[in-house]
Amino acid sequence: MLKIGLTGGIATGKSYVVSVLRELGCEVIDADALAHEVIEPGRPAFDEIVGHFGKDVVGDDGKIDRVKLGAIVFSDKSQREKLNR
Repeated sequence: MLKIGLTGGIATGKSYVVSVLRELGCEVIDADALAHEVIEPGRPAFDEIVGHFGKDVVGDDGKIDRVKLGAIVFSDKSQREKLNR
């Protein structure tokens, strides 16, 4: 079985390539979708993130506010490493 890893920056056509691969019958594992899923309320990562970064990273909808969390982790390498762990 051939395995392909698709990476790239913002607006480089990753989504388009994935759509073509799906049309061709390829099975696709979307790491971004999985990352969103594991931080949903009720999932263990949600509690760990809120426990470390505080309730300020939770939006009005009760979910992790990725913009607020991003502001923290992309301005502090040690915080980003913590999140990645």
